[in-house]
Amino acid sequence: MPGPPDKPEASTTFVNEEISQVIQKIFEIRNRAILEGDLDAVKPLYNLSTKYGTWAYEHEVKKTKYLHKWSDKQGVKFKDIHSTLVIRYGKEKGSVFSVNFIASTEYKYAYENEPDTVNSFRIGTYHIVDLIQKDGQWLIAKEWYTDPFADSLSLDDIKSQEIKTYILSGKPRDFSGLSERRIQAVEYADRYCGAASEEKYGFKYNEKYRDYNPQGGDCANFASQILYEGGKFKKTHTWNYDSGGASKAWVNAHAFNSYMLNSGRASRIAYGSYNQVYKASYKLQPGDYIAYEKKGKITHISVVTGADSKGYTLVSCHNTDRNRVPWDLGWSDKGIKFWLVHVNY
Repeated sequence: MPGPPDKPEASTTFVNEEISQVIQKIFEIRNRAILEGDLDAVKPLYNLSTKYGTWAYEHEVKKTKYLHKWSDKQGVKFKDIHSTLVIRYGKEKGSVFSVNFIASTEYKYAYENEPDTVNSFRIGTYHIVDLIQKDGQWLIAKEWYTDPFADSLSLDDIKSQEIKTYILSGKPRDFSGLSERRIQAVEYADRYCGAASEEKYGFKYNEKYRDYNPQGGDCANFASQILYEGGKFKKTHTWNYDSGGASKAWVNAHAFNSYMLNSGRASRIAYGSYNQVYKASYKLQPGDYIAYEKKGKITHISVVTGADSKGYTLVSCHNTDRNRVPWDLGWSDKGIKFWLVHVNY
């Protein structure tokens, strides 16, 4: 489904303080439910007398379960989850108040054997929520947003003691010897990862470039920008962006990966399922990238932007905007294959 429109329509109304507080409260309750594993806490937020309200509730429950399964696999515990909301506009449609907003959510976590060392990542989502008043309370009648965990909600069993033991044995990684081009690539990724960036950057993409999310995804476009603007790779006839738009290798995830590997600008470190590649993922450096394959086709690109306190690789991307997020979070379905790719700066 296309993303929310960028500009208010003529019938748009400003969202009043009451509605703003209702949405903020909804996020506080949902975030606390994830932390505490309390699935019953979110149920009263939804209008369960409609199919859309029920679907929204069921999706939130699946997301909460997935995050707990992933954290168990990882050997981590979420310590805090906080959402910063930017309400863009709202619209009254009879008894329904529809609100369009951005949520930038910071997740803080610590490893079981290092409970005092706190790591964090940010995920940005774009929402349209329909609220309806029922018995004096505002309830969610419908919710649309780009879900960062949609590819894992089949809830495959991702628990493995061997994986957990390996991850918990990790150490911090030293990136002090990174080249200037890699450093600048990461700086660009941090600044322009949209709703997942820091508030001082305005939660925006680089306005020099078209946003391809409505056409199916902006992940390869963002990865290309990172390599060109930050990493100082030169454009070519095959890999190009200009006033006329983007070449296929610039904007299409599958074509981007093929171009990078076939041109010699990158080389594959590992390929396979999570179980097959997770140890090799520690070889990735900031400025490298990961390609995510579903049913034989690469559908997503994330750029490596760091590592956490256990040396676990972190990535940033567009589509669902991610900023320094553990590389497999949201990609735990057993059918997904990973390309771990070293970029030759």
